[in-house]
Amino acid sequence: MYYALVILAIMACVLLVLIVLIQNPKGGGLSSGFSGSNNIMGVQRTGDFLEKGTWILTVSLMVIALLINVTIPKDGAVNEEGSDIQKQINTTAPVANPPILPSPSDSTKK
Repeated sequence: MYYALVILAIMACVLLVLIVLIQNPKGGGLSSGFSGSNNIMGVQRTGDFLEKGTWILTVSLMVIALLINVTIPKDGAVNEEGSDIQKQINTTAPVANPPILPSPSDSTKK
């Protein structure tokens, strides 16, 4: 499920980029957005197919991102290799304490 959502998100991103690049520029930058009260977010024609597609893909990408966040594996590992490595780390034998050697000052006192 996780991988299917990631692939779906990538496809939505690619389609969103293509739709945005296909659209015609609608105005002269940020200053033109404040001049008319008809314009919402700088868009002049509300019935445009490409505009509706842009909004649909944007909202769907946000929903997919939230679903990915919900379905991500809880242990943080997406594949089995990560869990195998964690098992090896957990099952390694602890390092034994080195033997205590007499200090050089003890040998000179004899």
